[in-house]
Amino acid sequence: MTERSGVFAGDGRPVCSMCPSLRHQGGEFDVVARPSRDCPFDPATGYRFTADGVPVCVHPERVGLPAAPYASDGLPLPWETPPPAVAVAGGSALPAEIHRQFEDRFGVTILEGYGLSETSPVASFSRFGQAPRVGSIGVPIPGVEMKLIRDDWSEVTGGPDEIGEIAIKGHNVMKGYYKRPEATAEAIREDWFRSGDLARKDGDGFYYIVDRSKDMIIRGGFNVYPREIEEVLMEHPAVSLVAVIGLPHDSHGEEIKAVVVKKAGNATTEAELAAWAKERLAAYKYPRIVEFVDALPMTSTGKILKRDLA
Repeated sequence: MTERSGVFAGDGRPVCSMCPSLRHQGGEFDVVARPSRDCPFDPATGYRFTADGVPVCVHPERVGLPAAPYASDGLPLPWETPPPAVAVAGGSALPAEIHRQFEDRFGVTILEGYGLSETSPVASFSRFGQAPRVGSIGVPIPGVEMKLIRDDWSEVTGGPDEIGEIAIKGHNVMKGYYKRPEATAEAIREDWFRSGDLARKDGDGFYYIVDRSKDMIIRGGFNVYPREIEEVLMEHPAVSLVAVIGLPHDSHGEEIKAVVVKKAGNATTEAELAAWAKERLAAYKYPRIVEFVDALPMTSTGKILKRDLA
């Protein structure tokens, strides 16, 4: 396969990369380009390739998720050939349920990384060849340092379960926001960039994203992280996609609402889903309000626009 320009492992199997839309829409799943009927098929390998020679690894429906409109043409891709050697994901955190489904089907655990535009863009990644840690964004890449900080920039030094905001330092960090000195001063101090993402770090130095600091809900004085609730709701057979937000509340400060895209043909009601969540979450965490919608507002990169749901 030396004539191909795609990414392959040492044994010739393609390295598979996933776009954020696997979580959000279930439609796009390839290495670089979206699959189409124009991708030439190589009968010797059983894989289709983009015009640039990049291997298209998996058709969306093979993952068991609904295909997005642009990928619903039923591109045939038989899976008698070996599965990918590596599957990696970035752009948005994947629910643990998606990890489980993917590994059950293909025998490959997805490795996640993390970064921002301000970090050019990768800051950490899971280590290939080590035992997978589902939900972890890995460890800092070479030349990069990471730590957890509080609002006042002081470092979080507690145990593995203590949560702080990720700060990043390294050659990859931007110099500042163009013609926005105040925003730069808020984001960067002594070469450390604060990301706005809340995380925890385990005893081995692996980081786990908890949520965006701006998305955190404070209900009755308790900090509630929407992603934790979303992870639980994604385990329900009726849920295809979910976003959890906080709504203003007179006595609690904020109330928790789950906006859910339900799987086609499922008869679960909003009240039933709320009751199911109540059994699995602490009393101050489960969503009192559940709303079913046809779709969630998305950015061009497949991230949910929670500000449009409030």
